[in-house]
Amino acid sequence: MNLGPTEIMMLVLLGVLMFGPEKLPPVARKVGRVYRYLSGIANEAKDQLGKELGPGFQDLSLADLNPKTFLTKHLLDAGEVDAVREALSESKQALSDGSAELASATAGIASGANELLGALNGSEDGVLVTPAGVPFDLEAT
Repeated sequence: MNLGPTEIMMLVLLGVLMFGPEKLPPVARKVGRVYRYLSGIANEAKDQLGKELGPGFQDLSLADLNPKTFLTKHLLDAGEVDAVREALSESKQALSDGSAELASATAGIASGANELLGALNGSEDGVLVTPAGVPFDLEAT
């Protein structure tokens, strides 16, 4: 935690206003003890986690527990991350191009089927009438 001079002055002024000048030193001591206690607990937990994970993780920090940071730091080199990003980008573009081609091919097949049905049925709307007289719409199924 980085506190500049202005932040420290504001905290002192706030403390004097809240607790008064006679109660401020004992309150500051209590706050300092609580801060050291919580800091000790956090450091102890971090050290224990580092020991349990093994020697490769002794310099573990809380930022390293972020999954993206963890993978980047421990599993992938920086060049590998860029290569994976580029491969994913190329795959995304190929899938986009393929879906556009598939959509146009499907539209062509559907229009050809409608023309064929119209020719077989003698109608222009592409609705086939079955021998039992029940209408059957090819696009609805």
